[in-house]
Order: sequence, then C-alpha cells, then structure tokens
Amino acid sequence: MKIYRETKVGTISDNKEINAIKNFEQLSIRPGFMKHNGGLLYRQISGTESEFKAIVNKYHLNAAGITHGGYIALIIDSGAGTGAHRAADGGPCVTISLDIKFIGTTKLGNEIKGFTKIQKKTKSMIFLICHLESNGKMIASASGIWKIMKKNNA
Repeated sequence: MKIYRETKVGTISDNKEINAIKNFEQLSIRPGFMKHNGGLLYRQISGTESEFKAIVNKYHLNAAGITHGGYIALIIDSGAGTGAHRAADGGPCVTISLDIKFIGTTKLGNEIKGFTKIQKKTKSMIFLICHLESNGKMIASASGIWKIMKKNNA
C-alpha cells in the first residue's frame, strides 16, 4: 500500500508524492475508471468514518468552468463506496441507491474533501451518509445504500 501526501493544488498520481504527509492511500493504482478520472486519495478515520479527496483538473470542468456534477457524483460514489467496502471487511459492495444534493461549486485546482460515516451495517447492506467540502464550504451532501455481495457472486 502506498501512502501519499496531500496538497492544495496539483495532480494526484500514483507516481508523485505531494507535500505534508497525512496518511492518505491512493485508491487508483491500477488502470480503470477512477485512475482515468484523476484518482482518489482515501484514509480510514475510525471503524465507521473515512475521508477522501481529489483535485479538480481541467477535464473535470463543465462548459460554465465549474466542476461537473457527474464528477462530484463519481467521487462520492467511489469514496463512500470504499468506506462501505472497508466496513464490509473488504468484501465486494455495489451501490443500490445514492441520493446527492449539489450545494456549492468548485473550480480548477480546488481540493475537494469527502467525509463518510457508516450509519448502519446489516449482514447484507450498508447505510451511510457523506458530504463534500472545498475551501471551507460544503459543496454536496449524500446518503446511500450499498449491497454487500458474496465474494463468489461479485
């Protein structure tokens, strides 16, 4: 597991260390959807709480010059989904429901931080809440349900 450093501005990649260590782990080390979209840094705060973050790059912007809502949804689904996956003891989880409220905007170079809290875990489901912040302001809130899959059915 690689440990990464955090920054206010810059590209997050699996080959780059960034300033001020905070024990974030790069989730996007293999080729795939999240790596293609810039990656996501993640850390577990407690058994039920986690934090994740990303930097807004040019390709994350919409025509109005602000972060595209689809990218906001992507980092919530990936960051909160990782929290669900970890709460399921590393078992596979899939998103059943994700309700997002878009509250504020971000721009090129902004750091977006996400915070997830597991509300309830059953044998087959995980219920959680999540919110995103940037520059000290909330930009989105979400609640979601993840299905814990059986390892041989994933």
